[in-house]
Amino acid sequence: MTEGTADHESADRAAASAPLFARVADEVSIYEVSPRDGLQNESAMIPIEGKRRLIAALVGAGLRRIEITSFVSPKWVPQLADAEELARTLPAERGVTFSALCPNARGLERALAVGLREIAVFLSASEAHNRANINKSIDDTLSVFSEIVPPAREAGLAVRAYVSTVWGCPYEGDVDPARVVRIAERLIDLGCYQVSLGDTIGVGTPRQTHDIVRRFLDAMPPERFALHLHDTRGTALANILVGLELGVRDFDASVAGVGGCPYAPGAAGNMATEDLVFMLHGMGVRTGVDLDKVIEAGNVAEQVIGRPLPGKVHRAGPFRLRRQPTRD
Repeated sequence: MTEGTADHESADRAAASAPLFARVADEVSIYEVSPRDGLQNESAMIPIEGKRRLIAALVGAGLRRIEITSFVSPKWVPQLADAEELARTLPAERGVTFSALCPNARGLERALAVGLREIAVFLSASEAHNRANINKSIDDTLSVFSEIVPPAREAGLAVRAYVSTVWGCPYEGDVDPARVVRIAERLIDLGCYQVSLGDTIGVGTPRQTHDIVRRFLDAMPPERFALHLHDTRGTALANILVGLELGVRDFDASVAGVGGCPYAPGAAGNMATEDLVFMLHGMGVRTGVDLDKVIEAGNVAEQVIGRPLPGKVHRAGPFRLRRQPTRD
């Protein structure tokens, strides 16, 4: 038995003897991705005014980190062809950070031109999905990032990173967590402040999540990574509970569960923001998000998109315990 394995087993024994959820923090941060990750997968074109309505509703619900668009070629993602106009015309909101994906140096130029203060870069943990999504190897993609991240940091922008297919790839199957850690460390070294780990096709299970998060905690502090979990097979909240217990404090979500990945078959169903907020508030964890207003934002998303959306709390509504009258 190695020293690291012994440390983990000792920690796991201590965790087993502690009350369930005893180590869950009082507060977490939710990174809202519906205007980009959600809308990019829609077949019908969404008018820019509808996007503005959705973003305004998200801000009104208390969400403070919102990814609004992507500076990718309209040839590949026509839904986001209005990226510059949307970013340029959104009113500045105190305490709110708007961000956008930037796949290359040209995307960074576009982000700087419209005055964004945060961008994100993205790649996959599997070679096959990375080539399907970006048409490059992982190493070539990281080389491109060396032309984006340092210049962005020099210009005063914060940079976040996404790593997709961490829990499994639709083309390769299982993905080695050690490879994911190495990719994340390279992204941090480049200057990314946080790496969002994606279960892109929603195949993760709690034990697998425990292993992945443990490996990351061995390599970096919890504020350096976030979980971006799809609920395709109904396990997203269970995986989030595992992350919470281990110390993860940042989670991505999409209002009403809208979104998926156009280059990952079967990837429907982001973690719904309302479902996440409902669970966290029920556990006494602060999010800064108003549940009623985020449900309203889900209604706006449904109106803008023009079809029913899958979020469970979005469909069922909030639930509040009512005291039963006592008998004298």
